[in-house]
Parts: sequence; C-alpha cells; structure tokens
Amino acid sequence: MAIITAAMVKDLRERTGAGMMDCKSALNETAGEIEAAIDWLRKKGLSKAAKKSDRIAAEGLVAVAIEGTRGVVVEVNSETDFVARNSDFQALTKAIASVVVATGNADAEALKSAAYPAGGNVADAIANAIATIGENMTLRRAAVLDVTAGKVGSYVHNAVSDGLGKIGVIVALESTGDGDVLADLGRKIAMHVAAASPLALEGSQMDPAIVEREKNVLREKNVGKPANVLEKIVESGLKSYFKEVCLLDQAFIHEPSKTVSQVVTEAAKAAGAPVVLKGFVRYALGEGIQKQEADFAAEVASMSKG
Repeated sequence: MAIITAAMVKDLRERTGAGMMDCKSALNETAGEIEAAIDWLRKKGLSKAAKKSDRIAAEGLVAVAIEGTRGVVVEVNSETDFVARNSDFQALTKAIASVVVATGNADAEALKSAAYPAGGNVADAIANAIATIGENMTLRRAAVLDVTAGKVGSYVHNAVSDGLGKIGVIVALESTGDGDVLADLGRKIAMHVAAASPLALEGSQMDPAIVEREKNVLREKNVGKPANVLEKIVESGLKSYFKEVCLLDQAFIHEPSKTVSQVVTEAAKAAGAPVVLKGFVRYALGEGIQKQEADFAAEVASMSKG
C-alpha cells in the first residue's frame, strides 16, 4: 500500500478544493496517484453536484471586473446568502469573472469548458465547490463591454468585497479624452444605472414587444378619439415613457435638472474629446428566478415526525 503523506493530501486539496478527508480517501483509493485521485474526486464531486442540481439557486453574487478597455459582469448563484459570504465561493466568483475578462466570452454555457485559473475548467471548479461547500451553484450569465479607446466604468451595490455584491453595473464610454474625467463619469453613470434601472440606452434599442405593449395601453386609455389625434397622443406618450426607461433620456440622479445625455455632452468638453455612451449592463442578483419560499413551521413539523 502506498504511503500517503500530509504533503500529498495538502497538494491534492489545493488543486481540487475538496475536503481533507475526501482527499485522503481519494489518494488511498488510487494508490497515491495524484492525477488519478483528481479524477476520483471529480467523479465524486459531479455525483454530489447531480444530487443538488434540482435545488433552486437564487442567491449568490454578482461580480464586476475591469481590465484595460474591457469590463465584464457575471452572476454566479448559490442556494443561500450564507454561502455567498463564504470566502471560497467569493474566490470562485471572482475567478470566473477573470476568465470572462481574459476570453471575452459571455456565453455562460461555453464558459463552462473554458480553462480555470487553478486548473481544469470552469465546470470542474463549480462542481468541486458544490462538493466542498454542499450547495447547488450555477453560472447563470455573463456580459462583456469593450471600447476601442476610453473607459468602462463600474459600480457594485451592496458590496461584500471588492467587485462583488448584489447589483453590478458596467458602462462603456468611447472617447480619446482625459482618462480621469472618463473614469469619474463612468462611475457616476454606473451608479445612476444601478438606481434607475433603465431598460435600454435609447428608444430605438427598446424591445419592440415592450414598445408595442406601451402603445396598446395608450390607445386603450384614449379609445374613441379620432385616429389622427390618437396617434399624436401615442407618440407623445411614448416620448414620456422613454424619458422614464431609456438611459440617455433619464434625469441624471446626481443632477436631476439634466438628462444623462446632457451630462455626457458636458463631460466631453472637460475631457477634451467627444464622448459616446456605447452601452451598459445591469445585473441584479436573482432577478427573474422563481425563488422557493421556505415554510419553516412545516419543516420543523416534518422533522419532529421523523
């Protein structure tokens, strides 16, 4: 029988993130062969992950990362907020964000096969974390914004550590102007996006289905009016609606007397070059996920019967 040393266990644990006793068992099962032990743990981790895969993961973290002229935002979900405060889960989320920055790949499914910084791929890292921490986890979504020249500003709301929180925003500013001016503008607009939650940059980028729904509401509210009058009412109503939901038309939260578009134009003068707000991404943790409501009384009653 191979002699399993503490150093071997430590090495395997660092490479896989699995528990110490699991690492020792893996080495015993594979006669001390590290690579075979990694495969043994991977299979075990995947088995554990499969048992937990039907649990709803609606908590977790949103990560924001900026490198050069690229910014990314990533959402990684867990089952409970408790795990979101776990340092290993936070490290996993940051590492996945770094993979997105390096690859520029925002396809969550394709990212699973991307190389993970500590070895293996992203899917392996998530499976190992599931096996180690004991909760279902999912890489839900990712987004990338690039500029040729300029800055990608960012903001994280309810931050638990640098670049990690409950709401993450990135904003792309295309410009050859002063970097400090652009950085300040980018952060302020990102804060605005976090607070105002715009649906699109401008009216032309709105989801046609949402625009049509708004038109129908306006038509129904003004039913009976002549067709030419009705269309003018709808047109005017849409302009008011776009001021509420389109970023460039919204009143800037830091200076409500100005629109975001006006603030960008003024910043261009200070930056010494034209500034174009190319786009933004806002991720709020768990939005759109149907969360399970825990009935603790029922759980306690069920446990007492057992």
